[in-house]
Amino acid sequence: MPHFWEHTIGSGHATLGLRADWQAQLKRTHDELGMRYVRFHGILCDEMGTLIGEGTTLFYSFFNADLIFDFLRSIGMRPFVELSFMPSVLASGDRTVFHYRANISPPKDYAQWAVLIRKLVSHWVGRYGLDEVRQWFFEVWNEPNLTAFGSGKQSDYFELYRYTAKAIKGVDKLLRVGGPATADNAWIGDFLNFCRTSALPADFVSTHHYPTDDFGQPGDDTEAQLAASKRSALREEARGARKQAGDVPLYYTEWCTSSNPRDPLHDDPYAAAFIVKTVLEATGLVQGYSYWTFSDIFEENFFPSLPFQGGFGLLNIHGIAKPAYRAFQLLHEVGTEMLPVEGAHETVDAWFVRGDRASTLILTNFALPRHPIETEEVLFTLKAASSATSACVQRIDAEHANAKRRWEEMGKPEYLDAPTVDELKNISELRSEPVATKSEAGSLVLKIALPPLSVAAIRLANT
Repeated sequence: MPHFWEHTIGSGHATLGLRADWQAQLKRTHDELGMRYVRFHGILCDEMGTLIGEGTTLFYSFFNADLIFDFLRSIGMRPFVELSFMPSVLASGDRTVFHYRANISPPKDYAQWAVLIRKLVSHWVGRYGLDEVRQWFFEVWNEPNLTAFGSGKQSDYFELYRYTAKAIKGVDKLLRVGGPATADNAWIGDFLNFCRTSALPADFVSTHHYPTDDFGQPGDDTEAQLAASKRSALREEARGARKQAGDVPLYYTEWCTSSNPRDPLHDDPYAAAFIVKTVLEATGLVQGYSYWTFSDIFEENFFPSLPFQGGFGLLNIHGIAKPAYRAFQLLHEVGTEMLPVEGAHETVDAWFVRGDRASTLILTNFALPRHPIETEEVLFTLKAASSATSACVQRIDAEHANAKRRWEEMGKPEYLDAPTVDELKNISELRSEPVATKSEAGSLVLKIALPPLSVAAIRLANT
């Protein structure tokens, strides 16, 4: 069980990488959660100054991009480069998206777009070295199947991919380029077929999915649709994508608890249970699984000041860890060998992962919104275990690692002073408690209660 979920983590857009608080939170995410790459929108947007124009004169400036990538390399991380959005000087139209007005039009001159890509990638090879940049990923655009990010037409995206891939491979044939970076697992088979028939490289497949994709179109999440949705919808989607991708590496460059940028569930223990279950069910299906996003320092619509406002982030704007962050912390600390577990339940799932010095039993009690769920008593038997095995548990639930609950008890203050931030950070910490075990006929037996929408990680070490 490689830690594929630690391959990449998502962020908002490129200019946030120039903020000191963003940088501090990303370093913490790397150090504590093991994240190795970061992906964000807008490296080509006007606010980055990558390409601007005065009249017919073009000015290339890679200084701001270099500042961000220099920082990533300084903390041991790398970019998963999303090549977006369109510099205004190259754009064929004036359609924009997001608060920062990212231009989503196709280029008016594809050859000039290719010049930009070639100049930019050549610059990075010169600055960081070919061996380094060969370890990066170049992903063409973001969700081109949605009209929110372009025309939504395959033919338009395929033309953009053709020019981009040729420009990158023209710098070095071993640089990695891929796509189609679609929403909802779309176009994978068509994209690979296009690349084969056009003799174009596809070093990896990238796509996105959210559980809310399973509910229908936005605004259609009715009671009936929610009742019919599946607890393991993302696993089934990943299986389908894996089949379409074949032997080509598959990277999910966005997924999350929901696609709603202001969903209270993002801040709740619900998200932790969903993350653990979803990640472990994706084992063996993907090479990378990039959660969207690591921080609430994020401004696609606006930049809110409310400490817990349902943002995508694992950390809030103050750097207070949400239950979702602690879920990834628990996952980071497990081993790399998953053993088979027998047994089934409507809401409880169990995984047993062995490491070099300890093994971990991971339990979740999870149900989708508006589905029944209760506290469950879980009995677990570890066959052929030593009677000298000790056990301790770390929990994420309403009572554990849940700073939002304390903030609500405070009256939901919008602006926090330093002592309050420190108090909430302390409450958000994971804590270990002993778990009673007993030996029966050469097996180890333990019993534990799991409240609704919870995670319990029980570490077993030989004494």
